[in-house]
Amino acid sequence: MHVQEWLETVPPLAIYLLVGLVIGLESLGIPLPGEIILVSSALLASQHGEIDPVILGACATTGAIVGDSIGYAIGRKGGRPLLAWLGGRFPRHFSEAHIATAERSFQKWGMWAVFFGRFVALLRIFAGPLAGVLRMPYWKFLTANVLGGILWAGGTTAVIYYVGVVAEAWLKRFSWLGLLLAVLVGLTSMLVLRRKAAKVGREPEPEPVNAGQ
Repeated sequence: MHVQEWLETVPPLAIYLLVGLVIGLESLGIPLPGEIILVSSALLASQHGEIDPVILGACATTGAIVGDSIGYAIGRKGGRPLLAWLGGRFPRHFSEAHIATAERSFQKWGMWAVFFGRFVALLRIFAGPLAGVLRMPYWKFLTANVLGGILWAGGTTAVIYYVGVVAEAWLKRFSWLGLLLAVLVGLTSMLVLRRKAAKVGREPEPEPVNAGQ
């Protein structure tokens, strides 16, 4: 709530830039509340006509794709020493346990870990740099990055925006049942994707594989 109240004091252009920047930095590998900023901004757009949800979604999508791509390039160049450095700077997010979990996910799912990682906070931070460290072929990474970025950023913006519009209209009519149904229907698709993505982080550790696999 505090985030949304603060965003109400920010001009629309600054909100577009802020959303793209925060999501881009988070996708690059810096632990930031990208999803909170996006959800708050989309909800604000449903209440204020000055904020265009299409532009907002485009900025979020661009930030996600560009940030992940930069993270991939940094990871590919920095290698495992980069992960060790990140672990020292951000032990809460880049601990050895977290890195091991993310690495198992990549070994199991490959490019789908990048795609579904958009819907899991931990993998959203790891996806770009770790894909580079593990030297995932760039075309696979880019495909998953673009599709995941569009679906997560664009989809989140659309769902939250339309849920906010419907909720506001029904609240005026005191239709609480209608509001509840709107929220449930609007979030169902995202919950299904999150459930699928959550399996990425719960997979048991795979058997050792050959280096060339």
